[in-house]
Amino acid sequence: MKFLAAAFLMTAMSATVPTTANADGPAQNDGLNATLWLQSSVEYKANALGTYRLGTLMLDAALADKSWTAAPNEQMGDFAGKPPAIILDVDETVLDNSPYQAWVVIDNNHYHSKTWGPFVNTMISRPVPGSLDFIKTAAAKGIKIFYVTNRKAPLEPATRKNLAALGYPVDSSEDTVLTRGEQAAWKSSKKSPRRAHVTANYRVLMVFGDNFGDFVDGYKGTLAERQALYEKHDAMWGAKWFMLANPSYGSWESSTFGGNWRMPSGERRQMKLDALQAWKP
Repeated sequence: MKFLAAAFLMTAMSATVPTTANADGPAQNDGLNATLWLQSSVEYKANALGTYRLGTLMLDAALADKSWTAAPNEQMGDFAGKPPAIILDVDETVLDNSPYQAWVVIDNNHYHSKTWGPFVNTMISRPVPGSLDFIKTAAAKGIKIFYVTNRKAPLEPATRKNLAALGYPVDSSEDTVLTRGEQAAWKSSKKSPRRAHVTANYRVLMVFGDNFGDFVDGYKGTLAERQALYEKHDAMWGAKWFMLANPSYGSWESSTFGGNWRMPSGERRQMKLDALQAWKP
């Protein structure tokens, strides 16, 4: 998600006084609890597994209903006879990159392409719980699997190798790993051009992601605008669109400070605090 390229900065939100990390002192990195939850909690594993099992239960109905599409904004014309496909984001949807996030927290560092690229090239990311079984089940039913990721194009070879090494189906006869910048029209983090690329030849049954932008292009709006867009697509959630939990980074965070990553970290953190709806004793 190279929205990921901006959004992984979430884990760099530090306290207003930058000091050496100390468990007894003030929190040094807003990503600590989120990364700990992703890596160690059974709650996270159960959430991800349940999401993919729900998708599995919907597969046969999606295949049988030729009017079914999970890409209502891109699927045009008569698509009933097109072969079926599923679109999945990669990072924190299919591949778990929490070791990178853990490094960011422990080192009190932040996302940077100079460290993210080498991490991707190690190809050590592991499967998000439930994703491998779901994708294998779908592929066995003749459903084409597309990975639509905001990893940039130079990282595609390592991404493909990492996926294939874990047993995910990666097509060798057709490009099914659609990276940011791979084509001229795909330079933006907005994914609708790549979804449209898939719908040109396939009927999209489901979309899986961990960020609002994996489903709609209006993810950079204000909190109110995002809420309205979420409600507009109410019927899609848990039926054709499946959201994985990601408390580490995402447009949910940047929307609290207008997506202005140039703002000093202390100011961004204060705006996040201001967005909280707190009880007052």
